[in-house]
Amino acid sequence: MALSEEQKEQIKAASDKTFPFVERCGARTLDVDRGYCKMMMPLAPNLNHVGIMYAGALYTIAELPGGVIYMSSFDTRRFYPIVKDMRIRFRRPAATDVTVEVRITDQEIERIQSEADANGKCDFEWDTEIKDEKGEVVALTHNVYQLRKIGS
Repeated sequence: MALSEEQKEQIKAASDKTFPFVERCGARTLDVDRGYCKMMMPLAPNLNHVGIMYAGALYTIAELPGGVIYMSSFDTRRFYPIVKDMRIRFRRPAATDVTVEVRITDQEIERIQSEADANGKCDFEWDTEIKDEKGEVVALTHNVYQLRKIGS
């Protein structure tokens, strides 16, 4: 089931403006739908000492989709997410803004929520490619999250 435009804008605002750290680094949600998000991290406020994107900014843009996917896919009144593990492999310097996209299927959303409902929690994971403006992969990540039932 697709999200309405109003729901999409609410999720974008929540993901981009809820945490002062995210606002300071300039991360933005470019697109969102149920089980999908595309996010961008700008280069300018995230430069390191050698003029490329700070490694922590790349880590951040890989981790943030977990919250966006949570808000767009799960019953936020009954569940909350945590990050269990994340690994990042830097492939090449990021000298431009970068983007990341995450997509999980409706079947995976239903599996995760059903298991969390039945057992109080459910682990799930995905891999991402962080890309520069030319479409070159600058980093690869493996993200492991857990959906937990409130009150469990």
